[in-house]
Amino acid sequence: MSLSPTPRSTVQRGKKRAVTDRAALARVLDAGLICHLAYVADDGTPRVLPTGYGYEDNTLYVHGSTGAASLRAGAGAEVCVNVTLLDGVIYSRAVFHHSVNYRSATIHGVARQVTDPDAKLHALHVITEHLAPGAWDHARGPSPQEFAKTAVLALDLTEAAVKIRTGGPGEEPEDLTPERIGANWAGVLPLVRNWGTPEACEHLPEHVELPEYVSRRAPQAGPQ
Repeated sequence: MSLSPTPRSTVQRGKKRAVTDRAALARVLDAGLICHLAYVADDGTPRVLPTGYGYEDNTLYVHGSTGAASLRAGAGAEVCVNVTLLDGVIYSRAVFHHSVNYRSATIHGVARQVTDPDAKLHALHVITEHLAPGAWDHARGPSPQEFAKTAVLALDLTEAAVKIRTGGPGEEPEDLTPERIGANWAGVLPLVRNWGTPEACEHLPEHVELPEYVSRRAPQAGPQ
């Protein structure tokens, strides 16, 4: 399926980097762990906060304390969510053409508060499994008090834009002449993220082994 851009989700600058395949949106969301939630605060000023997220089908979920201003202001209001993954720094022969390789998804829409208990619990399951796959089935579930203190917002993924940059530097013709082409190094410095060695909690008894759902993710997981 293809994304169906609206006026505000249509890429204006760098249109050649726009990707309209909805599967590309899923790939960016799968690879990311943190999103930035933009909303308008009660005093009318814009705010942006990083937060964990999870998504399922056509819905993205974020959660936090019921006392969080972001979740109170975002409920029933227009918000914007962005997930960006930095893949490398571009070195060019000209400062103007230094850049980055990246994957980015931006979602617009009206966030709705998830109040139905079953739907809210399911949303928390989705978020937990996105951040820490396998944890939901092994960790203690939320107590009634914890559940009551937690708010969840849902945002449709219908109105979204995806931009991706790959490849090397852009260059001006005058910088590719024999006199200039070797003047300075140009190319890509890739950024690769790997999971490190798990570090056990200080309270964990020595006989508790590293579970498979953590170990399968940890050792040299490769680019994310």
